[in-house]
Amino acid sequence: MSSLSLKNAVRPLALVVLSLSVAACTLGPDYRRPELPMAAEFKQAEGWKVANPADVLERGSWWRLYGDAKLDALVCRLNLSNQNLAAAEAQYRQARALVRGARSQLFPTVGGSAGATRAAQNGSTSAVQGGSASGISESYSVGLDASWELDVWGRLRRNLEANRASMQASAADLAAVRLSLQSELVQTYLQLRVMDEQQRLLNQTVEAFARSLRLTENQYRAGIVPKSDVTQALTQLRSTEAQAIDLQWQRAQMEHAIAVLIGVPPAELNVAELDEIPALPAVPLALPSQLLERRPDIASAERQVIAANAQIGVAEAAWYPDLTLSASGGYRNSSLSNLISLPNRFWSLGPQLAVTLLDFGGRRADLEAAEANYDLTVANYRQTVLDSFREVEDNLVQLRVLAAEAVVQRQALEAAQESLRLVQNQYRAGTVDFLSVATVQTSALNNERTYLTLLGDQLTASVQLIAALGGGWEEQTLQTEPVMQTEP
Repeated sequence: MSSLSLKNAVRPLALVVLSLSVAACTLGPDYRRPELPMAAEFKQAEGWKVANPADVLERGSWWRLYGDAKLDALVCRLNLSNQNLAAAEAQYRQARALVRGARSQLFPTVGGSAGATRAAQNGSTSAVQGGSASGISESYSVGLDASWELDVWGRLRRNLEANRASMQASAADLAAVRLSLQSELVQTYLQLRVMDEQQRLLNQTVEAFARSLRLTENQYRAGIVPKSDVTQALTQLRSTEAQAIDLQWQRAQMEHAIAVLIGVPPAELNVAELDEIPALPAVPLALPSQLLERRPDIASAERQVIAANAQIGVAEAAWYPDLTLSASGGYRNSSLSNLISLPNRFWSLGPQLAVTLLDFGGRRADLEAAEANYDLTVANYRQTVLDSFREVEDNLVQLRVLAAEAVVQRQALEAAQESLRLVQNQYRAGTVDFLSVATVQTSALNNERTYLTLLGDQLTASVQLIAALGGGWEEQTLQTEPVMQTEP
């Protein structure tokens, strides 16, 4: 065929493609954020109000609020070596690859081929040197072929939209896993520090009770106190020693949990004791509304809604015909020596329409399933938002109540310590028996352990509040660039 004939054949096809491209539409509903049950402000903190998801905002190194260098180092190791985090990161990379695959469907596919065949007729398989025997034929070919599915109804674009939203949801899931693991590590570490302080308290108390036992034994030998005072002092000492020993396995298990979180066997980690507990960070009375926007689980839930919404368009496009343009060309001849020559050229070009005429309700079922899945993701999204509000409210009220309780408990501890000082002086003077001393000593120890437990609860609640807010409450973390590119 001459070049003029080829142009005449291609021109009408190009006009058809151009017309369809101009008239191309995208089926399915465009995404609109579902309505959410929201309050004007948080109940437990004045100045708080609701916000919209914006999880790409930098969360910052929120664990530095506790001012512990060892904790900083452990969190850095978690970010590098935690296996659950590595798995979430691999899922994110997989989602990025799926987006690239979906985008590639918008463009033509080009392939090449080369082949050589030899066929025999009349059952003959013999060949003559330099040619072919009777009944034997040879054929050689080389060529290119291309096909392009025109996205007239938007099926491919909706599929790309769904994959992109799924990738963004995977990025948010990765951030959620990281935040959750960091929160777990910080909570475990802080509880370990509180337990170290309780261990020091019990060790000091054991030493004090041992001195009391020696004093009581001396007084018994002098005939000042009865034998029952000695047995009471010994009982008190051994009971406290047992409590001190019991803390050892609890601390070991916390240390093992930290080791697994940072990706090493428990035998390879030893968290040395420190002399003080990290300070409780002060929670501002009023916080910017953008804080809750950084919760990655909210962002993930919304992006799953976007993906489900796009899948409705994919399902609707199945009702319409697919238009594919195919083209192929090359050279074919019975001799390899002069294969690439004009007389051996061949080509083909043409559109192809394909439509399902009868599927007995299959496409309708797919569409209904896509719509139901959209309703499911919307419900999950709304529930995630409600849960986030509840978590913030819970931790706010817990911190407020624990702060008030700690003040009262501190007063009770000071009163118990003063009472112990007075009753010990009375015992030395012989005006009270040892039972009174033991009772007050036990009360003072219980009050001090209760105060430490309250401090541990406050530290845990502060970490949980930070996690519920999406990570920290410092304003400078709200004004930075996104920390993760969600476009592959």
